Order: sequence, then C-alpha cells, then structure tokens
Amino acid sequence: MKKSLYRISALLLMGGLVTSCLDDVLDVESQSTFDASVVFANYKLAEYQVIGIGEIFAHTNSYNARLNHFYGYNTDIELKMGSAASGAKVEEYTMAEYNTQINNSSLNTGNNGYNEIMIGIERANLAIQGLQQYGGTGSNADMANLLGEALTYRALYYYELMKMWGDVPLHRSPLTSETLYDPKAERDDLYKSMLSDLEEAIGYLYWPYESTPTMSADRMNKAFAKGLYARVALNAAGYSWRPDDGQTGTGNAGSLRLSNDPELSKAVLYPKALKHLEDIIENGSLSLEPSYENLWHKFNDFSHLTGSREVMFCQPFGNARGRWNYAHAYPHTANSPFIEDNSSKGGQTGANPTLWWKYGRNDVRRDLSLVFMRWSQDAADGNGGWEMRNASNCFFGKYRYEWMIDYKGGTGDGCKPIVMRYADVYLMAAEIAAYLSEADGGGLAKAKSYLGEVRRRAYAGHEAEADAYVNALTLGSAAGNDNAAVSDYKAAGTIMKAIIDERALEFVGEFLRKQDLIRWGLLKIKLDEASADMKALATMTGDYAAYAAYTEPKEVKNSKGDKVLATFDTYYTYWREKGQGIEVYGLEADQIGKTPAGYNGKEDDGGWNRFDFLSQGVFYQVPSATSTEATYQDEKSYRWMYFYNNPYNDPYPRSTWPLFGQNLSNAQGSLVNDFGYDNL
Repeated sequence: MKKSLYRISALLLMGGLVTSCLDDVLDVESQSTFDASVVFANYKLAEYQVIGIGEIFAHTNSYNARLNHFYGYNTDIELKMGSAASGAKVEEYTMAEYNTQINNSSLNTGNNGYNEIMIGIERANLAIQGLQQYGGTGSNADMANLLGEALTYRALYYYELMKMWGDVPLHRSPLTSETLYDPKAERDDLYKSMLSDLEEAIGYLYWPYESTPTMSADRMNKAFAKGLYARVALNAAGYSWRPDDGQTGTGNAGSLRLSNDPELSKAVLYPKALKHLEDIIENGSLSLEPSYENLWHKFNDFSHLTGSREVMFCQPFGNARGRWNYAHAYPHTANSPFIEDNSSKGGQTGANPTLWWKYGRNDVRRDLSLVFMRWSQDAADGNGGWEMRNASNCFFGKYRYEWMIDYKGGTGDGCKPIVMRYADVYLMAAEIAAYLSEADGGGLAKAKSYLGEVRRRAYAGHEAEADAYVNALTLGSAAGNDNAAVSDYKAAGTIMKAIIDERALEFVGEFLRKQDLIRWGLLKIKLDEASADMKALATMTGDYAAYAAYTEPKEVKNSKGDKVLATFDTYYTYWREKGQGIEVYGLEADQIGKTPAGYNGKEDDGGWNRFDFLSQGVFYQVPSATSTEATYQDEKSYRWMYFYNNPYNDPYPRSTWPLFGQNLSNAQGSLVNDFGYDNL
C-alpha cells in the first residue's frame, strides 16, 4: 500500500516539473524509479520530490489565480478596489468584505485552494516519511536539508490553511483509508504541530547561500524556517476567532480569544521566537536591501530570487505562471508598451488612500508604495502615457509592468510573491523584545534598535529624523501585556503603536496586515477607524480639513446631462508626467491651495494638468445607471461603508473562510463548519 502511494505521488510530482528535470530523472535506471526505497535514497530523485511539494502554488485554483488574489484584504491599508455596492463581481467583493458564502463560485470547486494545499501536505508527508526511512539523513547533510525543506513546507501549508480556513484536519503521515476522513483538529494542536516541524527542520536546513539549494529564494532555508517559527508563534500566542475548547467541528459559534494552553502563551513562545530571530540577524547571511526602491525593481525583474539578501522565501512560480502583477500592479489600459499582448492589466486591488498621509514626507516608501495613477492609452497628450487618478484610486506602486523584463503579456506574469523578507525579522523581533523584560532577553532598548533598522532605511538621506523618532519612543504598556496592541494602538509615542504603524508603512501591498490585525485583537477596531478616516478624507474634515478651504463646487449630472444629481466640494491638484510616472503638486501641507511654478492655465503651463482629485463624490460606489438624487444622499453608496459588510456587523466571525460545499460533500460528513457558517 505504501509503495503504491509513493509511486502515485512520484508520478504526480514529476508531472509538475519542467522538462529538463524530467530528462535528468529519465537518465536514472527506471526499473524501480518510483519505489520509495529507491527514490528517497537517491539525492536527485528525492530532491525532485521535495521541489514538487511546492508545485501546487502554480495550480490555477490554488495560489496562481485564486489564493494570492482573494485573501489578504480588506484591511485598514489594503482594499479590493470597488465594493459589493458597485454591482460587479459581487462574490469577490463579499469575500473581501467578510461575508463569504459556502457556494462561492470562485472557490467552491473540487480543486479549490483548500484541497490543493492538502495535496501539498500529503506530498510533504510522503517526502518526510521517505527521507526518514531511506534518506540517511543522520549522516548526509544534503539529504537532511531536503528533510528540513519538506518539514518547513508542511508547517507553511498548515499556517496557510489556518490563516484562511481556521481549524482543519491534522495529518502528520501519509493518508490511509483510516485517516482520509479525519475531522478537524483543535487549533492548539495544529499550532504545536507547526512549531514542532519547524524546530526539527531548523536543525537540518542550510543557511541562505551556504549551499547550492539555498542560493535561490524559492527554496527553503534555515533563516526562513526560523522566521516562520516566529510568525507562527506570534499568531499562536495572539488573538483569533476560534471555537470553544473541545468544540471544534461541532458548529460552535466561537469567540475572539487567546489560547488557553499555557504552552502557547507569549511568556513561553516569545523567548524562543526572539532567539530564532536573533540567530538570523547574528548569522549575517541576510541584510536589508540598501535601497527600498531597488528591492522592488528586483521583485519585478525576478532578480530577487538570487540577487537580494533581503528576500528569505518567495513562492516558486515559473516565469509564465502566477498572476501577481495582473491583480496587484497599478493599472495599464490596453496598448501599454510594457504589455506585449496589448490588454488591460492590474488595478484589482489597491491601498486605502488615507495611508498616504500616514507617511512622513521624507519617507522614501510613500511615493514608491502608493500611486494615484495609471498608464492610459487616452492620456492627456493623446499618445498614451501616465495620468493621475482621483483619491479613491490609490494603487500599489511596488508592482510595475515597466520594471519587468520581456513580459509577453497574458495572465501569467511570472512574478514570485515574497512570503517573508528580512525587514519582517527586525519588526517581529522589535515586537517580541518590547513584550519581554531585559532579564528575558528583551527590553525597550533592543526593541527600538530593531525598529530603527527598518526606519533608517525608509528615511535614507534623512536618517537623523528616523533616529529622533525611534529614540523618543516609550515602552507604554507593551511589557508583559497580552493586550498591548489594543491598549496602545492610539497611544502616540509608544513602541507598540510605532510597530503597528511601521508594519503598515513597510508591508502595504504584501498582504500581511490581516493576520497582524487579527492576532493583535485589532481587526474590527482598525477597520472601523479606517472607515471613519476615509470618510474624513472624502469630506475633508478632521486631519484633512486644510483642503476644505480651497475647494470648488462640482456638479454631477445624470446620463442625459439635463439634471444635477449632486454637487460636491472638490479639491483640485496638479500633475504632469515625470519619468515613468507622474509628479503631483497640491497634496503636501505647504502646497495646499497653491499652484505649481510654471502653471498658468494656458498652453504654456509647464506641462501641468489641473485635476479634480478629492471630494466625497470620488468615493461613490453605486453604478451610474442606477444613480439618483436619493442614492447620492445615502451613505451606503460610499466606499467607506464597505471595509466589512455582513450580518454580524463585525469582521471577526468571518475572518476565516468556510469550508465550501465541495469540501463538505467530499468529506463524507466528517467536516462541519463552525462560526455560524452554513453546512450541507
């Protein structure tokens, strides 16, 4: 039975590899190629099995075209563009707005992401068992490294499953007829399994750049396993919406709470996690990319795989798979010179525009991370080019087609999403150190030093400003406090608020934020705050009141143009093309209400264009065909109402997806949705 499973698994895995790899395999004597005792005793064959664990990333209904684009927003900083009120792609918007249904057509398939990740776990289990039995890992460091990779994959896949679906069955060995329909495991047991796998894997894996397999960031390495241990520990010791103890898989409504298991407390996990993070720092094989912009050039031209010491692990896509820029890059309309097939791309997601005002003026990340623009065939000069978009169209500038090399077009752009980078090591270490006392290896001074590393890179050329900010921070309530984030998220000048803010500024568009907010206990709090903040921006009140003194009324008419439906106070900015993008004037505090030098409103205007950038009307969501005077008066017509939108008036009970109908029906009654989700 086991040998048959190995043969089947090997055939499946080999089917996902590139032709050159298959040619190498076929050079090996084939008599017993797919017998486990042969496969896992031969380094090259065993390596293909381990590489094949990651092949599920490229499956269409896995990360390739679903999971990388449907999970991670809405947060206080990252949004699905549009909302359910816009009437299009309603099922995608309900996912973003914390109201996913079990019959969602994009994910309720027999080969959906849940099933694909479970296949990855089965592949990992087969490789782990085979290497343990036949790999000679006790005496062969290269074979031990393969075992470490398989263990790390298993931990990563379970982390991903729990992130998206909450509690799931736990399989630590290849499936048998007895275990095929196991029920959900308790979440604490899942966390312990992940942490145990990573602790074991760390002992086997090579450091980055220590050996041939770890020369590329699409292979597992010791630093990533240590960083993943810290990420899992932060989540295990943090908040989540989880069933009552012993009630997993019973339809339990759940609640927002910490684990009751003392082994998963911050006091137990944080010292271990900090030690792993400090091991990464002390090892010296990784470092921050000196230029934040250059990091993203490398991402877009794929040189981050081997040419950036900051990237710890990225999803192993081939150069024609994956749809990252297709979904997350700022938009290009048809006929962009940077997209060979001349089709529209990008702009499915974007940032909460209020984040632009959270950056300091000298923070190099601001204008790189957030852009109010698109490339348009119908740009102002009539020849195609970059043009400004209004305040509701804030996109991720990290992802750019013009920085790609030889992109042939099509949905598969080959971009390889970064799972973890070195900046996260510093910020996780800062958070953990702030919680721990100096006697336990932490303390405020250490937390500030780690935070300062990231902040100084962000303020390149103005490092003294970064240092002054960090040096002034106080401990606040961080020390030994499970609720430090909730206590201090508004407490300016505290280390915890600084970390909460810094993670937003550093990682926007990388979709780490949802899990951060969940584990901090801040998901609803920060979404409500972001909703109010967006409304304040739209109405130019509160922090944005300075713009209101320089507005002009602008009418919105019906489709016939014979009736005014609404009039909005509108703030105008100025923009012109500059390089591969635009230069904007009128948003900085000392530019409000002013015109740029050279602009005179006539032909000779220095290339500047006047643009109606900000008003309540630009956040209007209802389709124009159904717009009336009443809809313009209805607050439900505006984007700030749709950070979350479900019957609970709370994102937390829907912060994980349900098991979908196909998953439930295929489980032969062994799986049940909790949290009030429907069941078959």
